[in-house]
Amino acid sequence: MLDYDKEADAYDALRGGEHRAEAAAHAVLGLVPEDARRLLDLACGTGIVTRRLAAARDGMRVTGVDRTHAMASRAAARLPGSVVIGDGRRLPFRDAEFDAVTSVWLLHLLGGPEDVRTVVGECARVLRPGGVFVTTVDKAAAHNVGSDIDAVLAPRPRTPAVDTSAAVERYACAHGLRAAGEARFPGRGQGRSPRRTVTDLRRGWFVTLPPGDPLADDFAARLAALPDQDRPRPEPEFTLRAFRRT
Repeated sequence: MLDYDKEADAYDALRGGEHRAEAAAHAVLGLVPEDARRLLDLACGTGIVTRRLAAARDGMRVTGVDRTHAMASRAAARLPGSVVIGDGRRLPFRDAEFDAVTSVWLLHLLGGPEDVRTVVGECARVLRPGGVFVTTVDKAAAHNVGSDIDAVLAPRPRTPAVDTSAAVERYACAHGLRAAGEARFPGRGQGRSPRRTVTDLRRGWFVTLPPGDPLADDFAARLAALPDQDRPRPEPEFTLRAFRRT
């Protein structure tokens, strides 16, 4: 797994920047009830999406929480006084404190199904009755766009996805949350080129292909042999699911 304290400086630039943040925030807000007055953005990262959520609606107070100090410090610069350090497995908030909880690009990073179940339970706990939890699901699958890069990487070792839509819905239902909507948005600026994919491979982006592993070197060589080394392939399309606390 990447070290997000080290990733913080370049995080936004490497992942589509403001264009991706705009697409994400727009899709999230489409699933957040208009009458929401308190929103928690879990794993807010650098705050690039959180800031857009906060600016979108008058009267809605947005709080960001992230467990990585370097990420949270950047978010705090964008949202002074509205960001705290915290772990999604044990949120530092009271029961029923929020009208909405959002979590973009978090669940796929968790260590296993039990962590995902725990985080979903915590999101349900801090939601008021009628409140909505909005989260991305199926993150890894979104990056498979049917390109020649995907064809090269298809045989690589994989870890089972912990954020599948079906699994997240099961965990949500177990904590009193019911399906309340779905949306998709493009990962603007995240279309991969072969050269960029090799760079990601070398820095540990693909957790089953650690840098220096002979298998990683073999995949890097195959990627380097593809044509149009700097041409981005199609962008991923991410999926959001919404769940309402009954």
